[in-house]
Amino acid sequence: MAIPVEVYLLSLVPALLWGFEPIVSKRAMAEGGDSLQASLVVVIVDTAVFWLALVVLEGGNPLSDLSHSTIGIFLFAEFVGTAVGRLAAFGGVRRVGASVNNAGVSARPLFSATLAVFALDEPLSLATAVGILVLVAGLAVLALAKGGDLAGWEPYELSFPLVAAAAFAIGNVVRRFGLETTQATALEAVTLNETAALVALGGYAIARNRRGVLSAPKRTYWLFAVSGLLTAVALLSLFSALALPEGRAAIVDPLTGTAPLFTTLFAYFLLRDVERVTRGIVAGALLVVVGAGIITAL
Repeated sequence: MAIPVEVYLLSLVPALLWGFEPIVSKRAMAEGGDSLQASLVVVIVDTAVFWLALVVLEGGNPLSDLSHSTIGIFLFAEFVGTAVGRLAAFGGVRRVGASVNNAGVSARPLFSATLAVFALDEPLSLATAVGILVLVAGLAVLALAKGGDLAGWEPYELSFPLVAAAAFAIGNVVRRFGLETTQATALEAVTLNETAALVALGGYAIARNRRGVLSAPKRTYWLFAVSGLLTAVALLSLFSALALPEGRAAIVDPLTGTAPLFTTLFAYFLLRDVERVTRGIVAGALLVVVGAGIITAL
């Protein structure tokens, strides 16, 4: 069965936008922003955009057609896949740089495959094993690439994008299950996505008494707001691709997973004053993308 061009286009939009979003976030952090501030501003913007769209398109009580169990599925997926994942991802941008971080985050198929083998007792295919080896080789190259943030970073700090990758992988699995087994639309799912993340991140900020998120330089809030708008469009496009009958993860995930290649390209031209893009980073990002593609597509 031929795959509609809409699936490819909707999958490439997040790749392009998520490729550029870390550039904006890194610029904001270079000017005094931090990872929790970034996570909160982005999720506030996204939540406002999606609730507004939902009310305009579906009326004053937009989630009334969803059962409590359906809402629970998406809230759980977004608490893990969005709140935890995004906080770790922004921490990675600040520590290792946009190009290295985005390549590390794209290792999420590694965790999806591992979860399937050990938790779901699925067989480990030859293609999956090869993809894992290629992906791990890419991560090793990134760790030794001597690029990324100009201030330098230690190999253990690569754990930030890897934690984000694991969280996003778990969230993607649960999210896809929800879209396949319930009547939730892409817009309803993505709205629940950001609402759960807002509650979780807001609660975290209050519990940790992180008042510093309100006293950062003003320009950083505007930059993170732009990041939020980019994320909103990317998320809606991703959910729309997954919601299509032909929007299989084996097609959508490898295409959205090319985001690190866009990030590396953008960082080379736009972040030269705060980040160094080396041949090792380019090679590592390419290996991660190829490895992730093998795992999900074959």
